[in-house]
Amino acid sequence: MKIFVTGVGGQLGYDVMYELRRRGHEAIGADIAGSADVQDVQLDITDEAAVGRILQEISPDAVIHCAAWTAVDAAEDAENKEKVCAVNVTGTKNLAEACREIGCKMMYISTDYVFNGQGEEPWKPDCRDFAPLNYYGQTKLWGEQAVAAALDNYFIVRIAWVFGLNGKNFIKTMLSVGKKYDTVRVVCDQIGTPTYTFDLARLLADMIETEKYGCYHATNEGGYISWYDFCREFYRQAGMTTQVLPVTTAEYGLSKAARPFNSRLDKSKLTEMGFTPLPDWRDAVKRYLTELERIG
Repeated sequence: MKIFVTGVGGQLGYDVMYELRRRGHEAIGADIAGSADVQDVQLDITDEAAVGRILQEISPDAVIHCAAWTAVDAAEDAENKEKVCAVNVTGTKNLAEACREIGCKMMYISTDYVFNGQGEEPWKPDCRDFAPLNYYGQTKLWGEQAVAAALDNYFIVRIAWVFGLNGKNFIKTMLSVGKKYDTVRVVCDQIGTPTYTFDLARLLADMIETEKYGCYHATNEGGYISWYDFCREFYRQAGMTTQVLPVTTAEYGLSKAARPFNSRLDKSKLTEMGFTPLPDWRDAVKRYLTELERIG
């Protein structure tokens, strides 16, 4: 297959490119900047004419859309909202409409932030009880709606708590902080499951090779945990003695963007549709820390 991937300079897009090429697919990577070693095309997805022209020229069988504005707090700033909407909504709409024009399928990477983040029940992939808590989540929901409005042959895959080798994430940040301080404070009342981009890339490649379209949820297995639980585990695996203190979101202090307390995603649809779930998050952490050490 010929597969066009956006956002290859980010954590997920980078790993998706390597997985697709490992399988022998013709993967063409795009990003707005020119720094990723897996990038083939420089593309501003907010430029409708450029998106249409490039997809016409490449004529892929599928598009995996990983590019997004993901700076959740910065998205709340008035001066950024137009840009956030341009990337997450207009850019997504441009890609979806270009896919329609050339008759190719599309995969859109979304987030648990499209829900209201309340309660304790895991969110089901076909739930339509949307109520984003912040502007980032609202724009990702609008992106989902743009894809569904333009196409019949699409995947929407919602993920959460992402970590990968290529970019910033919670593990990298807290490993650095934990080396500087004896004690760290981590919230204990926001519940979800981490997602290792290396594992997720394998699943996305499995999915794009099929026509099992629809909405899915994908994180690593291993149950639902708090950020506090997560931090304690990767500190333990890393052999760090830094003390982790549990605090509530209220005690930690308000951020610009409201965060969901309930990021539990129901992933049962994956097995129902014949896909292999991601490994346990603890195993993912172990492999991730090994890779971090290997690359220095």
